[in-house]
Amino acid sequence: MDIEKILQQMTLEEKADFCSGSDFWHTQPVERLGVPAVMMSDGPSGLRKQDEQGDHLGINESIPAVCFPSSAAVASSFDTALAEKLGETLGNECRAENLALLLGPGLNIKRSPLCGRNFEYYSEDPVLAGELAAGYINGVQSQGVGTSIKHFAANSQEYRRMSASSDMTERTLREIYLPAFETAVKKSQPWTVMCSYNRVNDVFASESRMLLTDILRTEWNFKGFVMSDWGAVADRVKGVAAGLDLEMPGSGGWEADPFGAKIVAAVKAGTLSEAALDKAVIRILNIVFRAADEAAAPAPELDLKGDHTIAAELAKECAVLLQNRGVLPLKKGSKVVYIGGFAKTPRYQGGGSSHINTIRVDSALEMAESHGRRVSYVEGFPADLDQREEEEFLRAVSAAAEADAAVIFAGLPESFESE
Repeated sequence: MDIEKILQQMTLEEKADFCSGSDFWHTQPVERLGVPAVMMSDGPSGLRKQDEQGDHLGINESIPAVCFPSSAAVASSFDTALAEKLGETLGNECRAENLALLLGPGLNIKRSPLCGRNFEYYSEDPVLAGELAAGYINGVQSQGVGTSIKHFAANSQEYRRMSASSDMTERTLREIYLPAFETAVKKSQPWTVMCSYNRVNDVFASESRMLLTDILRTEWNFKGFVMSDWGAVADRVKGVAAGLDLEMPGSGGWEADPFGAKIVAAVKAGTLSEAALDKAVIRILNIVFRAADEAAAPAPELDLKGDHTIAAELAKECAVLLQNRGVLPLKKGSKVVYIGGFAKTPRYQGGGSSHINTIRVDSALEMAESHGRRVSYVEGFPADLDQREEEEFLRAVSAAAEADAAVIFAGLPESFESE
């Protein structure tokens, strides 16, 4: 495909319009020039493809899908091959669902327990996060589907995320917050990068030439396009000038900014060079046609049952035994009590844009019963509340005293771990 020829035939209005999404999940087509729209979906732990009304907070229903281990779990495996296998399986699902881009993985560093998205970020360690991300990206993209590493950069909190500034020295930025992104770009060349909501040293990430051009493209040689997180753009014109190519989903909708009117006006006024706009258009076109070429090949069949089995096998490799004081393995025939609402209703994912409408959930209690294990159950504390009822708690204490072993299923309620 002759990208330069297509660019030359596009009007200024078409180029400006092309740099915003056509709806919540699609890029903008240019039908008269044969430029298709491509679809993207939230990740990174499964597909959140939405057929109807779109949203970026996990509120509206998405298609039934397999929920794979969260990035926090994958990091506990220290296994790049596992991350790559997860990516391959997800990439295959994307192809079957005609998706061009999977939005993930998340590479932000866990610096505060108050970050509502820690579950979908890998680690406190930038080396580990970068290596696992590279494996995941290579796995997804081996199936002809692009990824979007996020949220670039220094996104470490949910509170006031649209306006908060992550302030730090350049040394801190380069030693802690950027290395995982750098590793992912240099080892895997993700098709896209998603910039974050926050400011970095008081400059919005979506307007930071230092991040989007000087570091990402000039230093790291990133070849794809940069998109915004949903609604992360404060000033569209400044964004294009800084190196932001695609705004998702758009500047308040088509009615608020028809045909990218703000960009058009800036070019005509001479406050934004058309050359900068052309660069953005070319970068998007390259990925759109790459995705179209990959989609031309026969799509694989979707095997959700088989993928669920893969997810379960991967999850086993992510489990961590902190210490064994001679309790494990449990003796055959021993009297065991499972305590905690999570034994019956497990918490296996966080909330928000990565929330998967999973096809199946295997609880620990169900699995014990299906294997004929001698297990009793006491709720003790419910799975959906952050407070306990004293009477139920005392029941759990009593049951534990009467059992040979008590297995406690502890964790945080859903409200604590959500975008």
